[in-house]
Amino acid sequence: MERPSQIWKGISDPIKMIPGINDPRLTEPICTSLLPVKTLHNNKWFSVRNRGGYYTIEYNQPQVMILPIVDNKAIVMVRVYRPIIDDITLEIPAGGTQENETPIEAAMREFKEETGITINDENRFEMLPPLVHMPRSPRLLYYFQVHLSEDEFNDRAAHDNEIDSVECFEFTDILKKIIKGEIFIGLPIAIITRYLLQNAVESFHGLNDTTN
Repeated sequence: MERPSQIWKGISDPIKMIPGINDPRLTEPICTSLLPVKTLHNNKWFSVRNRGGYYTIEYNQPQVMILPIVDNKAIVMVRVYRPIIDDITLEIPAGGTQENETPIEAAMREFKEETGITINDENRFEMLPPLVHMPRSPRLLYYFQVHLSEDEFNDRAAHDNEIDSVECFEFTDILKKIIKGEIFIGLPIAIITRYLLQNAVESFHGLNDTTN
């Protein structure tokens, strides 16, 4: 049986990198050696392709997700009805870019539409290193983090009709909901837990610095 490294040599040299904010896979597929490329299905949201025998699901527009942090102690989440799983799920704001729209502009628009909170300063939206949402998609998603105050959350306007409700949970409550299974969509869990782990590590190092 061939080892993975032997299989890779027959395809292309695998890219071994930690995804960053300038990752080329954010803008286009880099699996150019997977030929031929055949589009098997296409709709206004995504396409299904056969790339050299590897089947992919590819969004037709760049996708963005936003992690809203309130006063460094809570996270804004939205409840969304998902007909395919027949459930209302707790997620973070997300969506696709529109024509001639940059990812950060899409993040600002989607955040406003889904939460009713308007933040017009794009400098407040910090781009985060991407996560692979599924290995069958050759393009990575854009992730942004935005900090806001409790007043900004409380003064929010109405959200769009795709959202059931907008809620704010403190970090400890978020973790409890993940453990209990109340938050069960994988990608938001990954984004939130990475943020909370980073905070925990930074706090730990800060504590060590003050005690040494």
